[in-house]
Amino acid sequence: MNRVLAMILAGGASERLSVLSAERAKPAVPFGGKYRIIDFTLSNCANSGIYNVAVLTQFNPRSLAQHIGVGRPWDLDRTTGGVVLLQPFLSRSTRDWYKGTADAVYQNLYFIEDQKVDEVLILSGDHVYSMRYDHMILAHRSRRADVTVAVTEVPMSEVARFGIITLDHNERVIGFQEKPKSAKSNLASMGVYVFDKSVLIDCLEEYGQKKGGLDFGHNILPEIIGKHKVYGYRFRGYWRDVGTIESYWQANMDLIVDLPDLNLYDPTAEIRTVYRDKPPAKLGPDAQVVRSLISNGAIINGRVQNSIISPGAFIEEYALVKDSIIFEDTTIGKGAIIDRCIVDKQVWVSPGCHIGYGDDMTANKEELDNLNAGITIIGKGARVPGEMKIGRNCKIGCWVEGGDFSSKVIASGESVASKTPRRHPL
Repeated sequence: MNRVLAMILAGGASERLSVLSAERAKPAVPFGGKYRIIDFTLSNCANSGIYNVAVLTQFNPRSLAQHIGVGRPWDLDRTTGGVVLLQPFLSRSTRDWYKGTADAVYQNLYFIEDQKVDEVLILSGDHVYSMRYDHMILAHRSRRADVTVAVTEVPMSEVARFGIITLDHNERVIGFQEKPKSAKSNLASMGVYVFDKSVLIDCLEEYGQKKGGLDFGHNILPEIIGKHKVYGYRFRGYWRDVGTIESYWQANMDLIVDLPDLNLYDPTAEIRTVYRDKPPAKLGPDAQVVRSLISNGAIINGRVQNSIISPGAFIEEYALVKDSIIFEDTTIGKGAIIDRCIVDKQVWVSPGCHIGYGDDMTANKEELDNLNAGITIIGKGARVPGEMKIGRNCKIGCWVEGGDFSSKVIASGESVASKTPRRHPL
């Protein structure tokens, strides 16, 4: 795979992940306790023997850049190839902020042209899956395709969330619909494309400056079907677009079932990440842990059930964490109850709190379409005062403090924001 360049699109803001992506790019959001979302794409590259990787960043890139560093966990700290971060920049030309997936690549055509490669692999940095890209590239070469698009089956009830591909009997792409209300096909584009280098350059130069020609799925792919040899590549493994709070929560919960479809313990498909020098997880004398993932450095003195606990988290005595995700270095105080919640890093939940309280499933008033599945989210660095009761579908902003709460009860669907927004390190 020495003749392949991988370009990972990692600049998305993702408002649908609410406060989880308020201070970080979506690919940098923690996942599965010890990982970041982008770890899956980077690990897929390493496991496929692809070591020439460019990561295209834009929104809140600092934590993502710190996480990737020189790429050592993915064997990308190389003198030839390796990983490079490409950010939008202004010059005397017309360069500007990236306006879409195709525009991001188009603005870096100079970089692609300089690479001695045959194919360019376009990837999304915000999906969770384990895939051998080299198998897809070999299929692309054997068919002598110009473009190959990875597709996976999704339930017919969910086709409106995806770009839907139609294939003929030879697996050639004959149709594409962007988020249709209904469709005859249920093959969703995974946002994984293999382009012959020359074809990619020609396509972007032809459509890159056209009005609206900003996205691969929405703009480029429909234009080239029939003009180029575009084939589909069927992927039958686990793949999730974790672009909403509910899908993100569910993808995490998928990891704790008895036989998860995404096997983190497969030595042939290792998911790599930055090593954090923390001691082993510790369970206290009264700790109870049921069907959960407990990361290194976590201390459990209470009860954890059907949950994911990140490095350095502290669950104090008599606390209950249920159906929840607790990020790094967060403390859940004595006797507190966390039920169906996502709690970001460096949060302090004081003793006696009940977060995820009651049966009222009123959707969040500020995010009706996003926070409506009963999941309450607590933003990074928040400090929740003692004995608080916070309902379902609530949103507690980043760096909220005791004085930001107007009462001891926050009803389902309500939000609390910091009255004194401040800059904090990532």
